[in-house]
Amino acid sequence: MKKVAIYGQSYSISAEKEIQILLDVLQENNISCLIEQQFYKLLVEENVLEKKYNTFSHFSDLNNSFDAFFTLGGDGTILRAVTYIRDLGIPILGINTGRLGFLATINKNSIKESVELILKGEFKIQERTLLSIKTIPELEQFNELNFALNEVTIARKNTTSMIGVRTCLNKEYLTNYWADGLIIATPTGSTGYSLSCNGPVISPGSKNLVITPIAPHNLSARSMVISDETSIQLTIDSREKDFLISLDSRISSVPKNTKVYIEKANFTIKSITPNNQSFLKTLRSKLLWGEDTRNETNL
Repeated sequence: MKKVAIYGQSYSISAEKEIQILLDVLQENNISCLIEQQFYKLLVEENVLEKKYNTFSHFSDLNNSFDAFFTLGGDGTILRAVTYIRDLGIPILGINTGRLGFLATINKNSIKESVELILKGEFKIQERTLLSIKTIPELEQFNELNFALNEVTIARKNTTSMIGVRTCLNKEYLTNYWADGLIIATPTGSTGYSLSCNGPVISPGSKNLVITPIAPHNLSARSMVISDETSIQLTIDSREKDFLISLDSRISSVPKNTKVYIEKANFTIKSITPNNQSFLKTLRSKLLWGEDTRNETNL
């Protein structure tokens, strides 16, 4: 590893110690670092840095010469980082300085240990599926950033009334969901918004997607797991003239006559998992699976 990029949320500094630990271990191993411009500006203003660093501000400033992309924050930070990485194939590693994190899995107390494992080659690369979206008529907001790592969500806007989401799979009619909205999630996104709406957990390597209605009127409406080779066509019926489409955390208002087409993107995001971490370990930790305090007195 010779060159890495570093990104953090630019609106707050809450992990000065963790940032310095990461920079120190990279410097000890003679690794060149570029820091996202707005994040770097904030670090300078808060006197966190001990020296100057080169910066980047856009996807075009990066290329496949970068060996890794580090994020400091939570899962939302990683979702924003994906807009910089796109199809460059730069592996990403999230250091969790927030709360619940399924993507940013590196605990802030094990930064040095985890980075050193990666430098020794003791890690795995997990390829994560993304979704791509197109609309008819075409909309400018989806021309460049038309992809999502977690989910594409259709939701009502400015109304308490439900919307109808007519759903077809591979051009075959499935059903019309009357609900507050509809989530199309990747395995990565199955532990996000979809999970909070009673969707299933899907392991990252699964070649599936999950369709999860949001507060459906029909109680028989349930989450459905489908192949990630499925093309999805959505037509929206709403009392309002607009509805919302969100790609991860990026939300757009679109006219209700817009038809939405969703399919697996033609590129993946590579996530780094050091050998002291795993998806199942993260699940047990975040969802408190396997916790049984009754036996603690016998240990």
